[in-house]
Amino acid sequence: MAIIGLGFAKQNLHLFSLKKSQLLLLKLIAIILAALLFCEFLIYYVVIAQCNWPEVKATVHDGEKERLQPVLKAMFLADTHLLGEIRGHWLDKLRREWQMETAFQTALWLLQPEVVFILGDIFDEGKWSSSQAWADDVERFHRIFRHPRHVQLKVVAGNHDIGFHYHFVMVNSVALEGDGCRICSKAEAELTGISHKLNCSREEQPDSLCVQGKQLPASAPILLQHFPLYRRSDAGCSGEDAAPPGERDLPFQERYDVLSREASQKLLWWLQPRLVLSGHTHSACEVLHGANTLEISVPSFSWRNRNNPSFIMGSVTATEYALSKCYLPLEHKVLATYTGAAVFLVTLILVHLELLPSPFHFGWNLLRKSKRK
Repeated sequence: MAIIGLGFAKQNLHLFSLKKSQLLLLKLIAIILAALLFCEFLIYYVVIAQCNWPEVKATVHDGEKERLQPVLKAMFLADTHLLGEIRGHWLDKLRREWQMETAFQTALWLLQPEVVFILGDIFDEGKWSSSQAWADDVERFHRIFRHPRHVQLKVVAGNHDIGFHYHFVMVNSVALEGDGCRICSKAEAELTGISHKLNCSREEQPDSLCVQGKQLPASAPILLQHFPLYRRSDAGCSGEDAAPPGERDLPFQERYDVLSREASQKLLWWLQPRLVLSGHTHSACEVLHGANTLEISVPSFSWRNRNNPSFIMGSVTATEYALSKCYLPLEHKVLATYTGAAVFLVTLILVHLELLPSPFHFGWNLLRKSKRK
């Protein structure tokens, strides 16, 4: 009987040990899945849900009456830099594209914009890509930035050098070198044409030349482009997503970091914009040109370029605008969450192997000792 009892005890001990191992495995799987679910999905909803559309004055006086203007909800993002087949590790490429796709789709679902503008540098390897690689990159772009039919997606450096959309003038600033090249001459000709139409829209009694052709809205446009207008440096920029302090005083090179002074003056003179939005620097900045033309540099949308990507939300009417910034999850916080989960996993394994005392047992023993005293 004693032998039979010993056998049952060993069997029960084995079953108990097996159940503990299975329970540990379930705990490990649950923690891993919870960390993945939070860091790769839920964190985007938690962070972006805190963003709100800015309020803008939507009423205008029409004689003695007040008239309500329609408000356009627009998102502005820049410098996605999708990697190609030449530069970057495949894992880095996969990670960054997953982040941007999840962030963009979450923003579309939560914020419901009517139009999205991407201010250039969509791809990182456009200069070197083969025809097939370029086609693959474009296909990936359409997958990552897919959108419902009622949402319009506009890329500044697209099929047309210059276009007019709602209250926005989109300029391919790469074509503003001023060296008389074919696309540069075409861009300047189109700009002067739009400048003429804008001037006509501002006149109360337009002349005979203004009557011909399609009339533009009688409002100052918002200029959208990739390169910033000319400025010496980012020395006057501030904020948590501005360039690092050590880089702000570095002088900008015309036609490389910013537009040339001449091209910038032409754009401001031709278009007389009420606002300028640009990208390229990967950092935020606000610059005042002349007396009242504000330029905002939109930071990069990619975690590959900065730890705290963001995009701009704009509420726009024919005469007014209001902007706010929506930050995406911070890279270091995501990594800290994964690190915390990994430490917790290792602790569970060490406790299971009895290489580390259980926190519960450790606390219970301390409580017993304190009661004895």
